[in-house]
Amino acid sequence: MNMLEQLVTSFIGTAGFSVLFNVPRRTVVQCGFVGLLGWLIYISCLEVPADPIIAALLASCVVAVISQICAKVYKTPIIVFSIAGIIPLVPGGTAYDAMRSFVEYDYETALQLAAKAFMISGAIAIGLVFSEAINQAIRKLKIN
Repeated sequence: MNMLEQLVTSFIGTAGFSVLFNVPRRTVVQCGFVGLLGWLIYISCLEVPADPIIAALLASCVVAVISQICAKVYKTPIIVFSIAGIIPLVPGGTAYDAMRSFVEYDYETALQLAAKAFMISGAIAIGLVFSEAINQAIRKLKIN
């Protein structure tokens, strides 16, 4: 799948999940763009090539920063954009393959895939927290 197809499908997927999460209608398109930009960073890092865990970390940081900007511009809670934006990064396919390998008694492959899915999920969480910590530090510096 080429990059344009991936970006379009990540936009549609993110916008679709934002509708499922019942976000305000005026923010559905913006949520789609947040997910699109996060996926763009992720696949661009993989093209370098970088480790998928590092790519997920960087992409989730970008998603968090863009979400903070969108939250200020559209006067909406940041979680509206950040949760929808990380949807393309969630390693659901890897977790599915891990479970399938467990069911097929291929435990070695299953453990490798499960560890990869776990580390990518952790990288996404760390990226969101890291970006928020930097944002709080910047705000604190502006106040003082």
